[in-house]
Amino acid sequence: MPSLEFPEVPHYAHAPVTKADLQYANLPIIDLSKASTPEGRLALSVQVRDAMIEHGFFYVINHGYSVTQTERIFNIANVPFDLVNSEEKFAYAATMKDTGSFQGYKFRQYWHIDGGVHDQIENYSINRDVTKRGHPQPLRPFLPEISRFAKHNHFNVLHQLLRLFALGLELPEDTLVNLHEFDSPGDTSVRFMKYYPRPADDEEKAKNIWLKGHTDTGTVTILYSQPVSGLQILTRNGTWKWVKHIENALVINAGDSLEFLSGGFYRATIHRVKQPPEDQRHATRLGVFYFCMSNDDVRLAPLVESPVLKRVGIKRRFEDDAAPTMEVWRKGRTAKYGQSELKPSSENGVEEETIAGVVVRHFS
Repeated sequence: MPSLEFPEVPHYAHAPVTKADLQYANLPIIDLSKASTPEGRLALSVQVRDAMIEHGFFYVINHGYSVTQTERIFNIANVPFDLVNSEEKFAYAATMKDTGSFQGYKFRQYWHIDGGVHDQIENYSINRDVTKRGHPQPLRPFLPEISRFAKHNHFNVLHQLLRLFALGLELPEDTLVNLHEFDSPGDTSVRFMKYYPRPADDEEKAKNIWLKGHTDTGTVTILYSQPVSGLQILTRNGTWKWVKHIENALVINAGDSLEFLSGGFYRATIHRVKQPPEDQRHATRLGVFYFCMSNDDVRLAPLVESPVLKRVGIKRRFEDDAAPTMEVWRKGRTAKYGQSELKPSSENGVEEETIAGVVVRHFS
């Protein structure tokens, strides 16, 4: 008999790892178990700083979740998609345009991709405070586990990474942690995303792109690695490279908000999702994320007290007194994403829009 703490959940079977010969990005691997001492954090901060400057993405291993725990969270992640009927899904629909929040369901074909083609991605987002709004009945037995998952990511992964980012800026190590309080108002969320195969004619019209090249809205994105290929990053030399699956690793990248706070020192790296290789095109692609944002009232101006920024200079996207708050920035980007009419840029393959006075670029 299953325990009350761990109710039964159907197993989600990932497709096998691709055998295709893909051009993978050579991303650094950060061993988070070494962050348990001040000396270890200082050494890791150098590795993280170099990874961010060179790639903008890196892997994290030894993050505190076992292979078994990760497998279970993927099983839970599939519940809102396969075990909830359409009528109940619509009762928990997100209201992105009205609230600037993804909480609840984002349905397929909501985002325009290219050539008149819309996405085939279904999302279910849950605020780190899982009681903030209601959830469909089949998911309710798993809310205690999702809450523990959110807290694990927040305190054991996010806060550890924020200490390393702060040390890389030669700031007190809790500088960024203090801007990311678990109980403060904000939209940091667990998000489950399920990508479905598209018809061949849609693939042709959209040039096999499932999500255009973009940067993330928040400060840090934590992605649990899974075997179906699709994620690509735009390298410094302008080429797209695939992100390789590493079992039970996390894939980490910075978003706009960390770029703003760090005065451009930690850049928000452009990434996209492309149709998987041929031997995985029959499969769905299930994603588990923890999208991290600072407290809503944080003004996203550079941390000018950083000795590093004083030496290397600040790359500003706006004047400091015009910096948006986290709340203004996240709501503006969320409400417009995939819905606004983008304008061609002078750069080939790039389109633009303006949000809170900041130019946001999207890449084919």
